[in-house]
Amino acid sequence: MLKSLTKSLLVAAMVTGTAGAALAQEFTLRATANSNENDEDYDGLVVFKNYVEQASNGAIAVELFIGTQLCANGTECMQGIADGTIDIYISTSGGTAGLFPFVQVLDLPYLMSSDRVAEAVLANGSPFVTKLQDMVEETSGGMIKLMTIGNTGGWRNFANTQRRITSPADMAGLKMRTVVADLPVELVKAMGASATPIPWPELFSALQTGVVEGTANGITDIMGMKFPDAGLKYLTLDGHSYMGALWFMNADRFNGMPDGLKTVVLDGFYQLQQATFASPKRKSIQAYEEFAAAGGDVYVPTPEEKEAFKTAAAPVYDWFNANVDGGTEAFEALTAAVAEAEAAIAAARAATTD
Repeated sequence: MLKSLTKSLLVAAMVTGTAGAALAQEFTLRATANSNENDEDYDGLVVFKNYVEQASNGAIAVELFIGTQLCANGTECMQGIADGTIDIYISTSGGTAGLFPFVQVLDLPYLMSSDRVAEAVLANGSPFVTKLQDMVEETSGGMIKLMTIGNTGGWRNFANTQRRITSPADMAGLKMRTVVADLPVELVKAMGASATPIPWPELFSALQTGVVEGTANGITDIMGMKFPDAGLKYLTLDGHSYMGALWFMNADRFNGMPDGLKTVVLDGFYQLQQATFASPKRKSIQAYEEFAAAGGDVYVPTPEEKEAFKTAAAPVYDWFNANVDGGTEAFEALTAAVAEAEAAIAAARAATTD
C-alpha cells in the first residue's frame, strides 16, 4: 500500500487565460520505467516525449528516467506517483496488485485471443478501460490516474527446460516460476504444476540451478535475458495472457494543466500506446530466430489443444471473482468488452470477404 497516500503540494501555478498564456507556462514531467532502453516501455516513452514536446510548442518538457534512478520497485514508484515526486510510471498488473488488486484481470488466462482483440479492448475510451480508470481513481482517493494501457513484451507463453508442452497434463510436476502475486500462482496450480515465486532478477540463476524448471514470459523477455543460456529450451505459444502495461500519472499534476495541454498529454499517451502495441511485434521476429538458432523448440497448440488449456484454467476465474477486491466488476467489464470486440472484428471480416 502507498503509506498514507498523502497529497503533495504542487508548486506549479494554475494556468488560466488565453492559449498564448498557457504556452508561456512551463511544465516538466518526470517519467520513469524500471526497464532498459531495449524495452517496449522505453520505445513508448520516447514517442510520448517527442510528441508532447512538439505538440505543446515546448510548453511541456518530458524527462526520462530509465531503470531505478527514481525508485527501485513498484511500491516505491507508485508512492512517488501518489506524492508527486514522480509524474508518470509504467507497471505490469502484478506490480500494482497490492494497491489495485482488480488490475490483475489483465492476467486472467485465455480471455483475449489475439492482438487485434486485445488492442480493441484496451483502446483509449473503451468501456473496459474507462471502468478501470474510474476504479483506480476511486481507490487512490483521486491521487492517481490510469492514463492508458499498452503492451510490454507481447504475450505470456509457457516455457521450460524439460520437455515440450502440448497439454496441461505435460505441465504436471514442473517447477514453474511465477511473479510474487496470487493470480499467477493459482494459474500454475490449475495446470498441475508447482508454483515458485521468484523475483525477475533472480530468474536466470533459478533456471540454471534447477530451482525452477519453467516460466511464463514473452519471447523478447526470454531472449533479452538470455534464458536459453540457463537451459530454457521448450516454448509453447499458448498465449495465455496479454502483457498489459499500465501507465499511471499523478492526478494533481495532470489536473493542474490548462485544457489545451491536457489534450496534448492525452494524445501523447495515445501515441505511446500505439508504439507499445507495435514494438513487440517487430522485436519478436528476431527473438524467435535467435531462440531457434540457440536450439529452442517452439510449439504452436492446435485450437483443440488451446481449448484444453482454457478448460484447465477455469478455476482461476472462480478464484479471482471470489477473492479479489473489485474482481467481479473488472471481470464482467473485460469479458463484455472481449465479446463486443470479437463481434466487431467478425463483422469487419465478413464485410471485407462478402
